[in-house]
Amino acid sequence: MFNRIRRLRQVAAIASISSLVAGCGVLSSDSTEEEGPIVVGTTAAPSTLDPAASWDSSWELFRNIYQTLLSYPSGATTPEPDAAENCRFSDNSNMKYECELREGLTFSDGHTLDAKAVKYSIDRIRKINVNGGPAGLLGSLERVQVLNDREIVFHLNKADATFPFVLATPAMSIVDPEEYPEDKLREDTSIVGSGPYTLSSYDEGNQAELIKNDSYKGVGERKNSAVTIRYYQDSPTMVSALRDKKLDVAFRGLAADDIVDIQADDDDELQLIEGSGTEINYLVFNPKDPMAGKTAVRKAIAQVVDRPAIAHKVYKDTVEPLYSMVPKGLTGHTTGFFDDYGEPSTAKARKILSEAGISTPVALTLWYTSDRYGSATKAEFEELKSQLDASGLFKITLKSRPWKTYVTGYQEGEYPVFGRGWFPDFPDADNFIAPFVGEQNALGTPYVTPKITETLLPNSRAQSDRGNVVKDFEDAQRILVDDARLLPLWQGRQYVAASSEVSGAERALDPSTIMLVGELSRKTSW
Repeated sequence: MFNRIRRLRQVAAIASISSLVAGCGVLSSDSTEEEGPIVVGTTAAPSTLDPAASWDSSWELFRNIYQTLLSYPSGATTPEPDAAENCRFSDNSNMKYECELREGLTFSDGHTLDAKAVKYSIDRIRKINVNGGPAGLLGSLERVQVLNDREIVFHLNKADATFPFVLATPAMSIVDPEEYPEDKLREDTSIVGSGPYTLSSYDEGNQAELIKNDSYKGVGERKNSAVTIRYYQDSPTMVSALRDKKLDVAFRGLAADDIVDIQADDDDELQLIEGSGTEINYLVFNPKDPMAGKTAVRKAIAQVVDRPAIAHKVYKDTVEPLYSMVPKGLTGHTTGFFDDYGEPSTAKARKILSEAGISTPVALTLWYTSDRYGSATKAEFEELKSQLDASGLFKITLKSRPWKTYVTGYQEGEYPVFGRGWFPDFPDADNFIAPFVGEQNALGTPYVTPKITETLLPNSRAQSDRGNVVKDFEDAQRILVDDARLLPLWQGRQYVAASSEVSGAERALDPSTIMLVGELSRKTSW
């Protein structure tokens, strides 16, 4: 058994990693002087370099290269001004949000970043309107008004206390109007931003090289002068590179076996930082598919799936079973799927199908991405297939694709049932419901739920005190359980593995679990 106190700095939540660990003084250096760039490994390669197209893992890169009006400095749990000098709701109804930019902002190409550029960037997202893209985050925005070079006003069509959180997402990255077309996506492999770093080179699917942006004005730390991000297809290859000192940090996509092995190590070459996270994993059912579109089929699957078995057998208890789309730790979390279905039961599932007049076995194809969420995804879907096939009620076929083409498939409605993970845009229950419903959503599959979109979400967004929204979110989750269009499977913890020579990994995750690479540095003293 490994020594958890020595080997693992465990925290209660991602949002508190910085405050709990930074005070310990264990990792001591903030020096920006080191030999060569900090090298970070991940299995989450960007699908695009254009913010107008992205509501996915591309945000990991965007956060460090583009700039947003607000962001999360290390240790912050609510958005704070970044490109903005200050922002506020200027009315009592949460419908008018004003920001004033910092003086002298420029893009990495030297062009001026002003209020017109901010308006251009936000309007562009809605004009291009990529299916499954970030336009779905802007449902409450009526129009953007420029007052002068530095002042901008967002007029909302309904009260939305979460709007500052939306502006802090990398989807709202500010782009140069002279470099990014107004009505189509930019297609080359370069980025013009104003963030903490600039992209010096990019090899799609393999590597991104970042260097410190000396003209950056914002709250982000840069405790190193350069960072190289390497993209891996699987966790074992990534961890092998970390052990061979070809990487300094490994994050996103660490497999359970590798996490357990690092925990069990007796040497001091690696450190493992663990935080309770709000990452969730779930199945999506396509309502246009002949079988997946039937409520009884979906409910029968919900009745058969054994979440604890997946968490234990596949993920070695590095994740925990999830029975709601809103994870533990957030206001409004419920356990609706467990309350309705209880323990897995083939007999109950057979009754659901029989009463609906559905013949068995039901043939279905389940799709998963082969590279986005780590190498355990394949084993997870094999376990799902085994459980469903063993019931005798289903005949499951598995198929997979790399993330870049996988996204296109589900956006075009190609998959009957498919797996998705969700890393929160911001730490609020709203962000585990709103992105998945409505005509346009993050899944590219319309999910019309008027009670949620027209009543419950607007009611909750009118509340600045998020403690007053429990009933609205409970009601929304009740609808999700009844429809069974989305089937939550597990909630993950966040793990960062790093060389013992690296400092700052425990401070590098923001509340949406995006890595702020500027927090990383090499130790210069012990």
